[in-house]
Amino acid sequence: GQHGAARKRKKVSEYGVQLNEKQKAKMIYGLLEKQFSLTYKKAARLGGITGENLLKLLECRLDNVVYRLGIAPTRAAARQLVSHKHITVDGKVVNIPSYSLKQGQVVAVRERDKSMLVINESLNGFNHSKYPWLEWNEANMAGTYLHTPERADIPENIKEQLIVELYSK
Repeated sequence: GQHGAARKRKKVSEYGVQLNEKQKAKMIYGLLEKQFSLTYKKAARLGGITGENLLKLLECRLDNVVYRLGIAPTRAAARQLVSHKHITVDGKVVNIPSYSLKQGQVVAVRERDKSMLVINESLNGFNHSKYPWLEWNEANMAGTYLHTPERADIPENIKEQLIVELYSK
């Protein structure tokens, strides 16, 4: 290049690799730093492997489950559907995207919103058997959160160990 070899990018440091992994996870789940770090602290308090706990906590968020069930085409759209009161949990309207689902809870599209174009387009041709921890009921437009997913079941390409290393500095 014009300014010679001296301007070449250096190899990314260990810290840089860890930071990139955290940023990637934040982007995938659509969280800001504060929410993400609070979720990490919660995961650290739970027993077991912190990195796996972090991903499990992120997966049981209401906006993520709405996305996983195929009700919304993206996580951002899922977050909006939740905050605009189009989604119910066990028959009650919940408008908090970070709501943490418990085993056996039923996530459904609100009765008056079942004809919404964005929801129906998203559900069309969606493979509902993709995730073993979720069960979809086509007739009721409702999904059941069966259990917390295992790490092997979570399809996201995140190296959670790097995030744990970053936060434990």
